[in-house]
Parts: sequence; C-alpha cells; structure tokens
Amino acid sequence: MNAMLEFLRTLLRSPKPVLTWVALLMTVNMIVPFFFLDTLEAKVVLAGVMIGAVLQTAIFSSKGFVRLLGLGHIAWVPMVIWLWMRLDTAPAESSFGAWMLSVIVLNSISVVIDTADVIRYIRGEREPHVQTN
Repeated sequence: MNAMLEFLRTLLRSPKPVLTWVALLMTVNMIVPFFFLDTLEAKVVLAGVMIGAVLQTAIFSSKGFVRLLGLGHIAWVPMVIWLWMRLDTAPAESSFGAWMLSVIVLNSISVVIDTADVIRYIRGEREPHVQTN
C-alpha cells in the first residue's frame, strides 16, 4: 500500500500535460465504468486498471518512476482488441457506445506512448523522469 501511495505522490509531480492525460485516462478507465457496472465490458476495463496498478506499483517499487512503467498497460492490448470486436453490440449514439469508443481510442494512444517509453528504456534511458522524494 505504501508503494502505491508513493507512486501516486510521484505521479502528481509530473508536468501538467501529463497530469491532464492521466486524469483523462483515469476518468474513462476508473470512473465511467461504474456507470456501466452491469456490463461485462465495464468489469473488464476495471480489471485492466487493477492489473495495470499492480504491475506499475511493482515496477515503481523496484526501478522508480522510469519509462518501463509503460509495461503496466500491457493488459490493455488484448482488452482494446476485445472491446473493438464488441463495439458493434453498443450503438455508437448511446453513452455506452461512446464510452467504449473512448476507451478504445484513449487506451490505444496510451499503448503507443507506453511502447515508445519501454523501447526508450531498453535502449538505455533508465533515469527516472520524475524524481521520488
């Protein structure tokens, strides 16, 4: 629990554009799903968030706030593909359909950013990009 709190404290020291992006991701992945909790899709998205939180906390605990944290969203890859395949079950004009499309688009962008970060880490950029205190 302490590691997760320290991770969140460190995250809050990120630049404003990063915090805005994280807030947007948290909204579509952690808040909005509760409005659709009776659906399998919402439960899967919440599970993806929990998997990511565990992975990122473990990486943060051992490496700090480094680019390798992008691995925490690895579960989003199959989740986004699965949601895409189920998109035709939710009318696009419905709030549920709009939410599903938002998750697909935003999480896909995040996975691209995360992939670039992990590649940069593998290539040697291992310094924390936000310092812990």
